[in-house]
Amino acid sequence: MASARATKIDRLAGLAVRSPDDQDPDGAGPDSGLSLAASAWRRLRRNPVFIVGAVVIGLFLILAVLAPLIAPHDPGLRLLEDQVSRARNEIPPAQPGHPMGGDQFGRDFFSRMLLGSQQTLMVAVLATVIGLGGGLVLGTLAGAFGGWVDTLVMRIVDVMLSIPSLLLAVSIGALFSQQTQFTVILAVAIVQIPIFARLLRGTMLGVRESDHVLAARALGVKGRSIVFRHILPNSLGPVIVQSTLVLAIAILDAAALSFLGLGAADDATPEWGQMLGNAQDFFDSQPHLAIWPAACIVVVALGFTLVGESMREALDPRQRR
Repeated sequence: MASARATKIDRLAGLAVRSPDDQDPDGAGPDSGLSLAASAWRRLRRNPVFIVGAVVIGLFLILAVLAPLIAPHDPGLRLLEDQVSRARNEIPPAQPGHPMGGDQFGRDFFSRMLLGSQQTLMVAVLATVIGLGGGLVLGTLAGAFGGWVDTLVMRIVDVMLSIPSLLLAVSIGALFSQQTQFTVILAVAIVQIPIFARLLRGTMLGVRESDHVLAARALGVKGRSIVFRHILPNSLGPVIVQSTLVLAIAILDAAALSFLGLGAADDATPEWGQMLGNAQDFFDSQPHLAIWPAACIVVVALGFTLVGESMREALDPRQRR
């Protein structure tokens, strides 16, 4: 009788192991013993949108990592400068050793596109990491303490969110006397902080009233332990998914800043947004100088967006079918 009672309790708790013939609500077979992450991964593997986005991101990462090894020439050397004609607005065409020709300064365009992927990835990742770190600090303060701390933090966040993100990034970038790659990263990162802070704060407020947190309080667990061992770890899932989406936004914002002339002044180290900005004077006669970096920015941003949206749907219980 004791065994039957234990089995009934396990079944009511959703922990009983099903037979192979049982089907879960998703119609994916027996997965009652799977964690949320494992169950989400099962759905992601069958999602063509996620697969397309993952392939795009994977190719982008491989290209960025191997770019210094693949690039045939130094992106800063003006190897084809003698073929540049400013008077006739001509640049070096495709030729042996230079499959995409040269740019307006006679530098190998193919090498600059390859090395530009590395710089674009670095700017997006660092900006997202810095923004995520700042958002975690503010969101944890607001969600853990509440009261006047929550009010103060959220009013600061509201002010930042009331300004369009690109306008805020441009304003921050314009404050620096010398434009560098770091100023672009910092400007984009600051714009992302309120997004992470508000999301983490809202998630923590929901987790703070959950049963296991109330039980920990009833047992006399210290407040700091409750925050860092129970509330915060269970609130990071949506934030991690959001960071994937923010990567796409960071790539677009960084490209916009570089296009507006707020990127690094030295273009010896290429970056796709910077290349796009430098090509605007030659768009009528040499449109490929702008089309290639613009297309790469759009495709990579789309890849991160597809993966982020797929992860959000897979981890959201309301999206299960």
